[in-house]
Amino acid sequence: MDTDLDDAHTDHTSTPTRPVAGGCIESEADWRDRLQHDTPGGWLLAHNAMTQALTSGHPIHLMHTTTALDAIRASGQLYASSGCLLAALYCAPLTPTSAGLRPHNLGGYLLQTKPHTRTLMIEITPTAPAPAKGIDYLRLGRVHLQTYLGHRSFLTEAEDTRLRRKALHQIRAAAPFLNVALANATGHRTPPGTFVDQLAAAVRDLPFLGYLYFEVLSEYLLLHSTSAQTKTYAAVGEMNNLLYKRLAFSAVNGMDKLFDLSRFHPGHRRLHNLIADIEPRLAPGAALYTRDRLSHLLTALALDAGQDATSLTFRDQDFDDLTRAAPSLLGQTLFREMRILQRYPQLYLAFEQAKALRAWNYWNKQRLATPFNGFLPKGEIGVNPAYPAADCRVWVAETCERGLLHPVDELDVAFVPRLADLGMTAMRRDAAGKAAGHPAVA
Repeated sequence: MDTDLDDAHTDHTSTPTRPVAGGCIESEADWRDRLQHDTPGGWLLAHNAMTQALTSGHPIHLMHTTTALDAIRASGQLYASSGCLLAALYCAPLTPTSAGLRPHNLGGYLLQTKPHTRTLMIEITPTAPAPAKGIDYLRLGRVHLQTYLGHRSFLTEAEDTRLRRKALHQIRAAAPFLNVALANATGHRTPPGTFVDQLAAAVRDLPFLGYLYFEVLSEYLLLHSTSAQTKTYAAVGEMNNLLYKRLAFSAVNGMDKLFDLSRFHPGHRRLHNLIADIEPRLAPGAALYTRDRLSHLLTALALDAGQDATSLTFRDQDFDDLTRAAPSLLGQTLFREMRILQRYPQLYLAFEQAKALRAWNYWNKQRLATPFNGFLPKGEIGVNPAYPAADCRVWVAETCERGLLHPVDELDVAFVPRLADLGMTAMRRDAAGKAAGHPAVA
């Protein structure tokens, strides 16, 4: 068993057993119980349409949007890409109806906002029911760190030195906030507004915190919303993806063009106003939820479970200290800095394909033909291109006036266990090929 990848997968239908650092006042099981039973939408964590379809053993229908249909036809191959699904072809679920295939609300959003793309319909017939385990990209820090340590020889000495120095600098710069988060996770509470303002400032020093901040608020919105739209989606077993889309696009100018969560850092007054514009009754509790949930998650994700969160400090830690005490946080920081190296387009496959091979091996052993985003089962799902025991068929699909998909042209293509070249992916890169949010560094 690959214990680090196993730790990075979540099954919301089971009782969690992952340990957290010593001194934390709440366990993962405490939070799971609170989220599932004390929120209006918590029941969808374990009982949503997507995971029920995956665990049924019946054929699974997915949609994928692409700008590369001609290249797919010519090559006869479909590749995966890295991102929140690690090494899968990004898709959204489809539900068969008598009138056509109904897109999940995430898929409906993609169809509305990507008019320049073509849509593929994918049918996967597994040989057995799959477990309801989804990949949580926030938990991939150890995998990122191990990949870096195992492939440092691909970097020049100057690149490696700069990468290590920059990662260490970021964590040291954010150390005051990181220590505040540890204190909150161990029971020493900061006023919610103060905490959020400190978090917002720390994101600028440590970009990974922007990802964690955004996912915590997405969880808050999706599980606490009681809007008519949310109830409509819940009635068919879906979480309301439009909530966090609105949050992201309102919080950061240009986020709809380049989805870069390192730029997500609203202070507490701005946060209150953002949530009030989406669902007013949720605004008063947003800062408190962020303080409690993010403090717990950051401590659980960042620290090795053998550490004592009541005594550890991030001040003056060196690289080796962090490798032992906070390997996941160090790995997440290195990963994001790696992506802004000038030579990253050349290094991309060396590092990301290594992680992909490891993921595919794990998924195959776990019978996961369709891995999904497991922090929240909100409809982000992919195809494992290396899965040997599933029958896969692919069609070009058209959308009718009712918003339903209809397969019109079956493609003679095969999934290939290889990542797409970086130039064929979005991967937070601008028109010049540089990573979003930062200038490239030599």
